[in-house]
Amino acid sequence: MADAKQQQAAVAPSAAWKTVKPFVNGGASGMLATCVIQPIDMVKGLSAGLVRQATYTTARLGSFRVLTNKAVEANEGKPLPLVQKAVIGLTAGAIGACVGSPADLALIRMQADSTLPAAQRRNYKNAFHALYRIVADEGVLALWKGAGPTVVRAMSLNMGMLASYDQSVELFRDKFGAGEIATVLGASAVSGFFASACSLPFDYVKTQIQKMQPDANGKYPYAGSLDCAMKTLQSGGPFKFYTGFPVYCVRIAPHVMLTWIFLNQIQKFEKDMGL
Repeated sequence: MADAKQQQAAVAPSAAWKTVKPFVNGGASGMLATCVIQPIDMVKGLSAGLVRQATYTTARLGSFRVLTNKAVEANEGKPLPLVQKAVIGLTAGAIGACVGSPADLALIRMQADSTLPAAQRRNYKNAFHALYRIVADEGVLALWKGAGPTVVRAMSLNMGMLASYDQSVELFRDKFGAGEIATVLGASAVSGFFASACSLPFDYVKTQIQKMQPDANGKYPYAGSLDCAMKTLQSGGPFKFYTGFPVYCVRIAPHVMLTWIFLNQIQKFEKDMGL
């Protein structure tokens, strides 16, 4: 009886670790990538950037891996079709954005603070102070201000990022016979490109909405995001949504690539340690 209890105690931590491991690994890899990518002039926003990764990336990468594993089980261990990976990526992106929206709001406000006149600055000390002040001054629900566009953009970005990475790993490893380093680097680069390509149209619309000014009669050029998208399509065609793509790709892709590279190294370390 005592032996059975000891065995259960020994199994319980490993079972719990197996459950949380994808989330811990995802959050850690995103935070490490942010530490490398964060521009020197934005160090003040580093705490908010790290909290964002600890929530958003933990949730999206963790849920993507859990959902993918479940789907592979249901598919009798066979690789999933790209469409199914894309759906899982969309779902994971939505989950991550909902969880990470408060930290995202804190990050945006802290980075924008230095551009405001002194009288309008919020002077948040760090991410936790920002979150506390938002709740105290505006209420709990204010933490999810603007969450709608954030969720849509995250869904598109993660569909491109997550689905293309898994698909590329299978391609480089199984079809081309590439080694581990080449596979990770190649799949990370492909993932960064598709994350940028899938999310830029939504980012473009969001930026146009944020920048629009009323005319002399007080009328805004767009009634909303959908109206902006339709008018952009009519005036400039689909490629108009990809204005500034090279610059956007340089901003998004490196973080995506580093996240995957760090995640791969964390998983290798855990395997070597028997975790």
